[in-house]
Amino acid sequence: MADSHGEADIGFEGWRVAGAASVGVFVSFASLLVYTFGVLLKPLAEEFAWSREAVSAAFGIAAITVAVCSPPLGYLFDRVNPTRIIVPCLIVFGAAFASLSLLMPHLWHLYAIFFVLGVVGNGTAQMAYSRAVSSWFERRRGNALAIVMSGGAVGAIVLPPAAEALIHSVGWRQACVGLGALVVVVGVPIVARFIRERPVPHGTAPVLGGATVREGLTSSVFWILVIVLFAQSIAQNGALTHMAALLTDRGVPPSGAVLALSAMGAASLVGRLTTGWLLDRFFAPRVGFCLLSIAALGTYLLAGAHSLMLGIIAAAVIGFGMGAEADVTPYILSRYLGLRSFARQAPETSRLG
Repeated sequence: MADSHGEADIGFEGWRVAGAASVGVFVSFASLLVYTFGVLLKPLAEEFAWSREAVSAAFGIAAITVAVCSPPLGYLFDRVNPTRIIVPCLIVFGAAFASLSLLMPHLWHLYAIFFVLGVVGNGTAQMAYSRAVSSWFERRRGNALAIVMSGGAVGAIVLPPAAEALIHSVGWRQACVGLGALVVVVGVPIVARFIRERPVPHGTAPVLGGATVREGLTSSVFWILVIVLFAQSIAQNGALTHMAALLTDRGVPPSGAVLALSAMGAASLVGRLTTGWLLDRFFAPRVGFCLLSIAALGTYLLAGAHSLMLGIIAAAVIGFGMGAEADVTPYILSRYLGLRSFARQAPETSRLG
């Protein structure tokens, strides 16, 4: 395990791994799809005369597929070099997202694409990088994981207005091509070059402490996390996927709705970096409780938001509190259950359920 002096050095390789993982999260399912889906929701519904419920069901299909496919992906991440899984998943994810440009007026086609996106979803998201990054850090693990998750926050700032601008200038079909190409052109080379677990000294076998899968599944820590994240994801994911449509329905112009999403991303970036600092200094469950409470307050404010200003405030409060599930979950798992079966124990229900 890296010593504190090495972790404090800006040239320490672990920081490059964390930075590359942040880029990977920026173009992941949990960022690119989650934060642009709300922008694409209305154009898709209007193009094919589908109801919003029918279009939203596609995201639900992807979320369920992510949950089903996470355990086998976790099994692979615990045994295989992470880039051998992440890179193919990124390629499939980018190609599938770009294929939305060829969407036919059949709901089954939309659902099939989102099913594929769900299959590879957690192979591109934070779960894919958390174990590799955690292997480099001990005392500064909270800060390192915060850097990883900040890629999603930057995505929330940049991707909604980028998607809205592309849709306005070239249409939603070409917008999907551009966003899918971003995954392959930017994400794949950086991940392939930099993501790896910390090497062990020559001639020694890697020994990772912590619980086995069986021990993890019988741990109260694991099930508390699952229950909390499941309940939290119901409220938060509804807010994320429908925020733009909800605000425009209440008279907010599309540019204003996108501004609210970007405000959420900016607050999320601040919240996640703050969370990393807090996790390295305070009791992690208490940090998580405070941030979840803040996110719940933001969801409550959004329910009554009928103006752009209140919508932005609600989005910012939700964004700041998002560090609870994004940063605290992998931190608690690595601290309480160790890295031995880390990927298979990671209950990635947040923002995908």
